[in-house]
Amino acid sequence: MQDFASLELVGKRVFLRCDLNVPLKDGVIKDDGRIKASLPTIKALLDKGASIIIAAHLGRPKGEAKPELSLAPVAKRLGELLGKNIIFPGEVIGSQVTQSAQNLKAGEICLLENIRYSAAETSKEEGERALLAAELAKLADFYVGDGFGAVHRKHASVYDLPKLLPHAAGFLVSAEVEVLKKLTQSPDKPYGVVLGGAKVSDKIAVISNLLDKVNVMAIGGGMVFTFLAAQGKEIGSSLVERDLIPTVKDLIAQAAKNGVELHLPTDILVAPTFSADAPAT
Repeated sequence: MQDFASLELVGKRVFLRCDLNVPLKDGVIKDDGRIKASLPTIKALLDKGASIIIAAHLGRPKGEAKPELSLAPVAKRLGELLGKNIIFPGEVIGSQVTQSAQNLKAGEICLLENIRYSAAETSKEEGERALLAAELAKLADFYVGDGFGAVHRKHASVYDLPKLLPHAAGFLVSAEVEVLKKLTQSPDKPYGVVLGGAKVSDKIAVISNLLDKVNVMAIGGGMVFTFLAAQGKEIGSSLVERDLIPTVKDLIAQAAKNGVELHLPTDILVAPTFSADAPAT
């Protein structure tokens, strides 16, 4: 996987996909950790003589321009951390964005509005994503991906856009990939993993692969109920993927065969409804 160290970026515009999905309350950033984590890549690109167009998402606006999910507070905080003005056109695409990108000088940064304001970003229709990616590609000469929290998404700015520009990984993605290589190829023993998430369907390949490498596996999150159902336990109306129960039974059998200790939660709280004020029964 190529990083951007070898790229000649003097006078070039770089489209940088970041993970700036910070917690906001009443327009105030409660934790700027993800912004700070993006700074090394941003500074390195500037040091190489580039200008930067940054794209990121915030929450799940589902294709609507929701003011409470605007990246305006992020632009302000990023400017404070870098000690420079951040150009913020307030749109994802359009004439104002195009003009802002074309006018960028080396060392300048333009932050686009929440990329998920465009429904095409997360569309399941390849053609819709491709159209957005083509518009975004016009803004820059190179693409650098540094939003590790989104790299698994088949989204326009993550999956389709890198196909249209010379591309490389940022520092965050490169570092995470190195960690994953170690954990999947030459982990220290004993080796334990904790997996969570709502759906088993998102994790089947990961679980199956890791069962050949780990000594202990702990399953949590919503997907635990599919495991409990596979063991024949009652789960009421809890989240479950019933069509995957046979697959999960196979995973449980694979764990036993490989001598992997498979742990499921034993302290599940039961309530009549899924709500904050539901009484425990």
